[in-house]
Amino acid sequence: MEKFSVSRFWIRCLSLVLLVVNLVNALGQNATIDFKDSRGSVLLATRDSNVNLVLDAKDWPGVLRAAIDLAVDFGRVTGLNGTVTAKTSSNATVARNASMIFNVTGISKDWSVGGKKGRGEEEGTIIAGTIGNSSLIDGLIKRKKIDVSKIQGKWEAFVSVVVENPMDGVDNALVIAGSDRRGTIYGLYDISEQIGVSPWYWWADVPPKSHDEIYALKITKVQKSPTVKYRGFFINDEAPALTGWANTRFPKSKWGCAFNAEFYSHVFELLLRLRANYLWPAMWNGMFNVDDPRNQPLADEYAIVMGTSHTEPMVRSTKEWNNFGKGIWQWTENNASIYPFFKEGVQRAKSYENVVTIGMRGSHDTAMSPDVQTEVLQDVVDTQQKIMDEVYGDAKKVPQMWCLYKEVQDYFEAGMKVPDHVTLLWTEDNWGNIRRLPVGDETKRSGGAGVYYHFDYVGDTRDYKWINTIQLQKTREQMYQAVQRQATEIWIVNVGDIKPYEIPLSHWFDLAYDIDLWDEKSAPKWLEMWASRTFDSKVAKDVAAVMDKYSYLAAMRKFELIEPNSFSVLNYEEADKILAQWTTLAKSAQAVYDKLPAAQQPAFFEMILHPVLAGGNFVDIQVSSAKNQIYAGQGRNSANVLFQRVLDGMKTDHQLTTRYHSLFNGKWNHMMDQTHLGYQGYWQQPMRQATPALQWVMNLERSLSGDMGVAIERSNGSVPGDDKWHDNGGGNLNLAPISPYTPARWIEIFSMGTQTFNWNISAEPFVKLSQTSGTMAPDGKDVRIYVDVDWSKAPTGTGKKTVLNISSSTDYGTQYSMPTVTLPINNTILPSTFTSGFVEGSAELSFEAEHYTRLSAKGNLTYQILPGYGRTLSAVTLNNPLAPSLTSTTAPALEYDFYTFTATTSTKPLNLTLILAPTLNTSPKRPLAYIAQIDDKPEQRRQYVIDQKQPKFPVGWESAVANVAWYNTTSWGEVKSGVHTLKVWLVEPGVVLEKVVLDLGGVVASHNGPPESWRVGGSRGGNGTVRRWQM
Repeated sequence: MEKFSVSRFWIRCLSLVLLVVNLVNALGQNATIDFKDSRGSVLLATRDSNVNLVLDAKDWPGVLRAAIDLAVDFGRVTGLNGTVTAKTSSNATVARNASMIFNVTGISKDWSVGGKKGRGEEEGTIIAGTIGNSSLIDGLIKRKKIDVSKIQGKWEAFVSVVVENPMDGVDNALVIAGSDRRGTIYGLYDISEQIGVSPWYWWADVPPKSHDEIYALKITKVQKSPTVKYRGFFINDEAPALTGWANTRFPKSKWGCAFNAEFYSHVFELLLRLRANYLWPAMWNGMFNVDDPRNQPLADEYAIVMGTSHTEPMVRSTKEWNNFGKGIWQWTENNASIYPFFKEGVQRAKSYENVVTIGMRGSHDTAMSPDVQTEVLQDVVDTQQKIMDEVYGDAKKVPQMWCLYKEVQDYFEAGMKVPDHVTLLWTEDNWGNIRRLPVGDETKRSGGAGVYYHFDYVGDTRDYKWINTIQLQKTREQMYQAVQRQATEIWIVNVGDIKPYEIPLSHWFDLAYDIDLWDEKSAPKWLEMWASRTFDSKVAKDVAAVMDKYSYLAAMRKFELIEPNSFSVLNYEEADKILAQWTTLAKSAQAVYDKLPAAQQPAFFEMILHPVLAGGNFVDIQVSSAKNQIYAGQGRNSANVLFQRVLDGMKTDHQLTTRYHSLFNGKWNHMMDQTHLGYQGYWQQPMRQATPALQWVMNLERSLSGDMGVAIERSNGSVPGDDKWHDNGGGNLNLAPISPYTPARWIEIFSMGTQTFNWNISAEPFVKLSQTSGTMAPDGKDVRIYVDVDWSKAPTGTGKKTVLNISSSTDYGTQYSMPTVTLPINNTILPSTFTSGFVEGSAELSFEAEHYTRLSAKGNLTYQILPGYGRTLSAVTLNNPLAPSLTSTTAPALEYDFYTFTATTSTKPLNLTLILAPTLNTSPKRPLAYIAQIDDKPEQRRQYVIDQKQPKFPVGWESAVANVAWYNTTSWGEVKSGVHTLKVWLVEPGVVLEKVVLDLGGVVASHNGPPESWRVGGSRGGNGTVRRWQM
């Protein structure tokens, strides 16, 4: 364990240094390109002289095509395209088939590129090729001009080096040698990215950078094999947005699908530029191999590995069975028809690079049977192996995967065996929480393991497929566990329509390519690097701050799950504070947009400004609806203002969609067609956008209780008048108690009549009010008044009360009188001996997990802070994902000192709630657990994720994924007032603690829990995270 920790430490230190040095280059990768002449650098291109790329004509078509892209990328940057020379040696074999590339892309069959030729003496040269497939590269190796010993025979590696006199007539050349075809392709696109062409130049309209000169540095770059072997995404849930968009751009096949080779050529190029290599194609209405027979050969020529989804075995799509299958999709009843269907699939795919999905699920993404029938599925898999033996000669040589999605995992847990050469593709719960990872001997399988992940989903508990809601910190935490548990053979992410997920997709593939570069603190730095590459280093910090804040707010709760009651309007000012953050974020994003060059603004709008404005507007609609319903119940005239605000928000949502669809003369029309307003508690997408429930108040008639109304925090009630929230005829409301360690309380004065009135509040001298009087018209704005206390003048002791008298210049109707509000006062005094820890406010305490008083490590085991993770500030987890199961004697300890004024009893106990990330039991026999102890009371151990038999997820999972947190509560009975210490031990890897709440009887409902309590000595603790995006 010590060796592991030390090596990790130094790798991360070195990685962070590289990140800073290479901020504007390919993300996280070593720089080989510069834009000014430096000692030993080699000029490649200027605005007057082009670069010449020299390759062997018999190299892989995908390599030659990527060279064309690089030549054109030079033109995008300097204004002058490069040229490509495809050399044919006298002893060359016949060039590989590139017919689909020529057919679909229009590239010339001699691989030439248009563009004015530059002056020969200034022209630079790039020689690129694949070891064993390029006579140019093999010749340089033979002449010892390049050293490929570190990459030869490796998967997708490359060397980049400047070589003197590499060929006749060339003094210096930048040489890129790939260990295989994708190694060379990544080496070429590495240059594209470094000179200033984003992988998203087409898909997100990112304009290329402009440079007068481009130089190659005399640096040898050895790019190792990627962390993950197969790295890809799944185009899924692709209607209405992507499908609607494609239908307007590409002709439909006779089967009604527009996802043809022209469409996929853009997808394949994006994948390769992102250093990915694997694709599950669109499947809702698509048949990849049938809709356009060019699709599969084109993928192979591009060097894309094809696969099919978890529910589509043997390289056959679901729709193929619907159109061409005979009988029912049921192995026990119709295997005679299914067998040839399977065989035809792998026969068709034999000539191409595929990862074959094995197994079998029911029709249309359902279970094969209501119970686990291992013998049936075992027969399916055995038959599939025999088919592949027949077709390929040896099934063991065919890359295969078995996706353990939903109910399929139960087959594995029940003991079903698949051959060792099959990759076990573990899955998460569709909400970003990995369900299972390899344990024990499972890591020894030759086929290895992988992870199927989601950025987009259709299903329980609710669809989420509108815009980006991914928190990069969470993605890294989950996938780092996968790496440590050796699930690195395949990573595939469900990305829906592709477009809304540009940023999390880029991050995903950077993790998959080299996760050693990205530690638990790297998300803000990664965003800054991404922003610098995509826009400009001058705005990079601001863009990164906006997107870090956005991912925090958007991941707090999926938009589709935000309803009027999601964030509390009445308690802790939660909804108002969240909405205020969205408002501030929108201003920050707009400020960045306004100072960008016009050419960069569309890309910024697509990826950043649109989700910020649309997301904030969505939350505003929901919060305004919640207020409308509460205010209507109180008879407020302002309920109608909020009614209109919701309607205006609906129009704003439409206007933002229209703006998106209008970019570039409708290039992305339909890409934002996804409905997102109007779920009304149902899981499936609404067929049409609709507002939440609203009420209209009759503002032409006066309330029975007059013109002035008074409301308070934490209550739906209002005075004067009657309602179900307080006693009939009662004219008083009671605020929550206030102490020196609580925030100020608040009341609101509002109009519920037809006349203008003057209002006035009288109170004792020690009561401090943010406003004491005013005038309000029937259409006037509600006034929120904060109520605080001058504690130097307040009565000593606890249990005191003071009354606020609130008068109106008009009457209170025919039967009511002047309203009052009672404020309980606890003038508590903290002993000077309490110098570090948290202080009870009003029968509650809340603190962020990272704000511990003490941390006691156990050898190399300690806790790691995950900055920016979760719903409030950060999280804490064990530093070693491979740690064994622990106890309170073997686990590191977190200690939180706190001080209480309220004593609890056995009948009214102190309740401790830990708020934890909704991670799952990735080791079946090691469920997630923690141990807690208050003072010297007996320790309490809690296993808080209780698994159930599939297809059910753990007990309470629906709430956990909706709330983005597990809540686990333990009761501690009688606890006297005074100084206390809470100890927490996280005793399994994967436990992620975000927040701690102690309820002494005062906690009220909210989404994120009470705000953090008063903290003594916090600045000296040295363990406080400061948000980079605090504004």
